[in-house]
Order: sequence, then C-alpha cells, then structure tokens
Amino acid sequence: QVRLVESGGGLVQDGDSLRLSCAAFGLTFGFSSYAMGWFRQAPGKEGEFVAAVSWTCVSSNYADFVMGRFTIHRDNAKNTVYLKMHRLKPADTAVYYCAADPDQSIATRQADYEYWGQGTQVRVSS
Repeated sequence: QVRLVESGGGLVQDGDSLRLSCAAFGLTFGFSSYAMGWFRQAPGKEGEFVAAVSWTCVSSNYADFVMGRFTIHRDNAKNTVYLKMHRLKPADTAVYYCAADPDQSIATRQADYEYWGQGTQVRVSS
C-alpha cells in the first residue's frame, strides 16, 4: 500500500521558516523512480502547484509566487522529500500536500501526480 505522509506544518509568524517533510512508503517502483511535488490549498481556493523535483534532484520547478523563498529537495536513501520555506507570509497559509509522479516530468498539474498524501497544515500569522 502506497502512503505519503507529510509532517512539519504548524503555526508560525510572518517572516518565519518551516521545513515540511514527506515520507513515502510502498511506491511500486521505488521512491527514486518518481518525481515528487508539493501542492497547497488555501481555504476557499483551489489547489495550486508549489514545487517539484526530479528523481535525481538535478531538475526542479517552482511556482512564481515562491520567489526564491522555498527550496525542494529529496533524500532518496530516506524515501523523503522536503520543502524548506523561508520568509513565510500569511498568504502562504494552506494545507500542503506532497505527491508522487511516475513520469518524472516535474509537472505542475495535479492530474500528473498519481499518489497523494493527506496534507499538513501551515498557518502564518501576521
């Protein structure tokens, strides 16, 4: 059974940092065969792409709103992908989800991702 388990969310203040983690279990072809992405969904809004990284970590992709504040990376030995977030803003408040893409295309569309975690809540107060 495939599971993606996010952690690291919480309540922080404007300008603070957080590191989200996503541990993967049971991926059919092994963790290193999947590109991994992070998405988020704010209250009352549709989900949106945040960042993605290829299985080798050579390629990554970020949403425009990240503006250099976030970094995605992965540790294939630990089957874990991370999202380091700095200079957080209240607008970053959302549930953050990790997802696995078997096509390794570091895609930005949710439909390209096959497996999803349950999400971790990030709240940024002003």
